[in-house]
Amino acid sequence: MSRPDAERPPDLTASNLTIAYGNEIIVDDLALSIPGQAFTALIGPNGSGKSTILRALAGLLNVGNGAVMLDGQSIARLGVKDLARRIGMLAQGPVPPEGLTVLDLVKQGRYPHRSLFGRWRREDDDACEEALHLTNMEELRNRALESLSGGQRQRAWIAMALAQETPILLLDEPTTFLDLAHQIEVMELIADLVDRRGKTIVAVLHDLNQAARYADYMVMLKAGSILAKGDPNEVMTASMIERVFGVVGNIVPDPVTGTPLCIPLAPRRDRARNRTGNMLRSDNSGGHLT
Repeated sequence: MSRPDAERPPDLTASNLTIAYGNEIIVDDLALSIPGQAFTALIGPNGSGKSTILRALAGLLNVGNGAVMLDGQSIARLGVKDLARRIGMLAQGPVPPEGLTVLDLVKQGRYPHRSLFGRWRREDDDACEEALHLTNMEELRNRALESLSGGQRQRAWIAMALAQETPILLLDEPTTFLDLAHQIEVMELIADLVDRRGKTIVAVLHDLNQAARYADYMVMLKAGSILAKGDPNEVMTASMIERVFGVVGNIVPDPVTGTPLCIPLAPRRDRARNRTGNMLRSDNSGGHLT
């Protein structure tokens, strides 16, 4: 299904962005433009700055240098509620108060649209119902969150973010700790929100093959810098995987989708050690070192 007609997609960019914790620079002079109405995956090894960049895009961090711009305006100049009506953020492993139902959680997504003493409106009900429908959580609305499976809980959190009705949604490791079936469930939901609802979604992911299969745009990071960005076919190369992750691998077409599929072989150091061992064995058996 084609994407729905909508207003011009939001323009979210980071320019010359530098973020440090104390004396340690986490993100260094980063420039990034997020494609509108598309799914962008941030990938890279632990400590590469993925979650830090996501938090900066959400306006949750003070940046040292540079700026994050939304439709040409620095997000640092936007009020908290104004920003929350435009960018939704779902952190990794959120923990709700005990005893909360799915519907209670989803209703919390409406806070940017309500005044301090404002009454609950029909628009709030409609937004919550739409969020429950999109995430297939309608029949679970009255269930306590702690009684749900991991995949169901993650969908409940995404429903809360959808009730916020933002054109941009940022997700930090949305499939972490989920089994394979629930990972696929969440990834299919993300793809559907982009394709059918025209959302702009940015997610931190660890599974390279999931990222390549579902994302429209990939950003590969190492040590706070972007090493590659673009279409998955351009980013997922054997040389780039070895450079970023230190892993030797083959890149082949996914037999189902045709997207790049990484088959890891060995870390670089293991390859070197194996090569040395093979040469020594050859020498001990009368061969010659090369």
